[in-house]
Amino acid sequence: MKRFVLGVTVTALLCGFSAPVATKDRAYYEKRGEIIWEVPGENKRIALTFDDGPYPKTTEPILDLLKEYHAKATFFVVGNRVESFPETIKREIAEGHEVANHTFNHYFLQKKNYATVQNEIMKTEQALEKVTGKKPLLFRPPGGFYNDQMLAIAKKNGYTTVLWSWHQDTNDWRSPGVQKIVNKVLNNARNGDIILLHDYVPRSVQTVEALKIILPELQRRGYEMVTVSDLINNRDTVLNPY
Repeated sequence: MKRFVLGVTVTALLCGFSAPVATKDRAYYEKRGEIIWEVPGENKRIALTFDDGPYPKTTEPILDLLKEYHAKATFFVVGNRVESFPETIKREIAEGHEVANHTFNHYFLQKKNYATVQNEIMKTEQALEKVTGKKPLLFRPPGGFYNDQMLAIAKKNGYTTVLWSWHQDTNDWRSPGVQKIVNKVLNNARNGDIILLHDYVPRSVQTVEALKIILPELQRRGYEMVTVSDLINNRDTVLNPY
């Protein structure tokens, strides 16, 4: 699926320049390796990702469930919460999960200046290095909002930008109901999916409850639940529809 925006102005039409102007679409960024939405392939491997934590009240039960079902996940963490809950980050690492950068204050970056974007990424990197001793390698912008400036800054600092499969946005941050979260994941599960979930949703444990259904069912279907880096680095025959 390709998305184009027609960029023809009245002035251009009057001057005879009537051909539509295609903006950069998903395929443009995928071909350049600047953004990853999913890693389609023949093997039954899938990546669960959790944004906006850590938050012990919900992150810890999620970790319990992941452990029970031998699943690995990637946590895109917010830097100020890393500083508040370092022990949860340490547990994520100790249990074989991946911890990645989701900015320090969860600002939407597409309208921020260069210095702010740089600071948001680097402050979280520093917070994680202090807790884990390692630099994170993956970055996800809050809300999935991006522009070329943000992508360039992330790349300059050694990050791969990762979003999520379009058919696997659970909208769990809206607290839509446990069954809606479950149905979104299970009705659309495909090899190489990157599933968007949240381990911090104020006053909601719907994601935790949904995982009690999702994890055993994915396991029953034969899916191996891996980190995003594992999905990327061990990709098999890639079936790219773009």
